[in-house]
Amino acid sequence: MDVSVLAEAVELTTHRVPYVLATVVWRRGPSSGRQGSKAVVLADGTVRGWLGGACAEPSVVRHARQCLETGEPALLFLGQPDELDGRSQVGVRSVAMACESEGALEVYLEPHRPEPQVVVVGRSPAVDALAELAIAVNWQATVIDDGGNPEEHARPEIVRTKLDLSGLGIDGATAVVVATQGHYDDLALEAALAHDPGYIGLVASGKRAAAVIDHLADRGVARSDTDRVHAPAGLDLGAVANAEIAVAVMADLVARRARGELVATGSGPTPLRAEATDPVCGMTVLVDDAKYHTVHDGADYWFCAPGCLRAFRADPQAFLAST
Repeated sequence: MDVSVLAEAVELTTHRVPYVLATVVWRRGPSSGRQGSKAVVLADGTVRGWLGGACAEPSVVRHARQCLETGEPALLFLGQPDELDGRSQVGVRSVAMACESEGALEVYLEPHRPEPQVVVVGRSPAVDALAELAIAVNWQATVIDDGGNPEEHARPEIVRTKLDLSGLGIDGATAVVVATQGHYDDLALEAALAHDPGYIGLVASGKRAAAVIDHLADRGVARSDTDRVHAPAGLDLGAVANAEIAVAVMADLVARRARGELVATGSGPTPLRAEATDPVCGMTVLVDDAKYHTVHDGADYWFCAPGCLRAFRADPQAFLAST
């Protein structure tokens, strides 16, 4: 068992960092990969752990990053070009791996993206109701009750008693909802803006919300920042009770999440590392990591293994004619 890789995965999950856990579920020797081997692939293509050699890693990284974008797992088969047709199955991605070893691998790619979370600031029935609703739909929830008593809340274990948002892993998948009912609204909103969550909302009447925003402007908060505050927060249900206010806010957040507005940094498309196609075997090669390179007619070519480089140097036109 790759204990260090699993410990890394736990650490990334704790800090709300998106990653893909890649596991070798089958191999055919002499592939350098081992059944049960694991690695973590980050959004930028960084690999921590061991899956296989240079032939396998670039393809695993490319497909892992696709899984991270979609949130869907995948089973990846990497084998010789002439055996791909026999491996065609629904849900299996087949990739040519023209390694001299003639080995093959099946790698399961399991994306882990931070669950959305709600940080609710304040002390009221609406605060606890919103936290309960968030948990009910599998969102993480934290209540910030500055100077309060955790035991006065429905879930004391998720309550913080200082206006401190650090350590919560606030990111694009986080909604901060201020429901302080006129107590330190401005301070709570400034704290939220400082952590750059995906959503900031203020539970208040339209009149009070406007006054709070004006007060922030008077304190020197930029218009571009105050424009980020959704006030009043939630769907407009008219004059409703505390629990219904929570429903209105949660419904709005769920809708935003469904539209892709609440996504953790690194879960969506990120710039790819520079890649090249090996002109001999057609494999994807990470340029920064490639050890085999040549220049022909003023153009750069990278290769996955020395055998491909030798073949190209012996007869470049044989391979360039087919590209």
